Amino acid sequence: MRVALIQHAFKKNKKDTVEFTCKMIKEAKEKKAEVVALQELHQDRYFCINENVNNFDLANSWEDDIKFWSNVAKENNVVLITSLFEKRSSGLYHNTAVIFEKDGTVAGKYRKMHIPDDPGFYEKFYFTPGDTGFEPIETSVGKLGVLVCWDQWYPEAARIMALKGAEILIYPTAIGWFDGDSKEERQRQKEAWITIQRAHAVANGLPVISINRVGKEKDDMSMLDGIRFWGNSFIAGPQGEILASLSSEEEKVLIYDIDMKRCENVRRIWPFLRDRRIDNYEGILKRFID
Repeated sequence: MRVALIQHAFKKNKKDTVEFTCKMIKEAKEKKAEVVALQELHQDRYFCINENVNNFDLANSWEDDIKFWSNVAKENNVVLITSLFEKRSSGLYHNTAVIFEKDGTVAGKYRKMHIPDDPGFYEKFYFTPGDTGFEPIETSVGKLGVLVCWDQWYPEAARIMALKGAEILIYPTAIGWFDGDSKEERQRQKEAWITIQRAHAVANGLPVISINRVGKEKDDMSMLDGIRFWGNSFIAGPQGEILASLSSEEEKVLIYDIDMKRCENVRRIWPFLRDRRIDNYEGILKRFID
């Protein structure tokens, strides 16, 4: 499977950002990518940096956005993983990954299940937790286990996707540092983020793709100095090995040919699914065990 990750910064407004993204998608297609994965909320700024009711207006273009990215997928003949702000109904919004087939049809969508609420990442203010469950999306290139950002810290989500037949795990992401964090703290955060996702690859014998933003985005309400998104998008193999990666700043199309047949061989060597003690895992369904 030839995959393309597109890592880039916000370009002052939605129009310029979308145009830049489309140029990179075209580049990915010229390099014969079959699947193109975009970062979380890739159309615009990361508006969750503060709580502002006016930001809900950004979801008013939901239907038009679907039509637009459908055409982009069709024009480039790629399976396209997008990340959009969904207005489901008045007062009901989701952080939604929409997956388009090569002919522009919607193959499926995934509504972000785990919603964070931290300084600069006020997503609970905007997003209702997803109700699509952890269901792989069937496409012409295989079953895609698409999850979103905060989901990437939860082994349960990756495992369920794997148990339901996902052939690859894909994480559109928006995560970054605050400039006030120490160098040591920034390094710890980044390494933890990479490690947990590599662990999902190992535990499930599946490739993992993670696509993050880059660049510093200011808080338009001046409550915070801003977030510096750390990039470092990467592709890991089924034993957690890093197959390809980007830096913390570059805007680039990352292309890689993933050997999907290798997953079967890895699972034969490391049969974690075989040796699971499902008769003793009832505790995992509890919030906490006293």
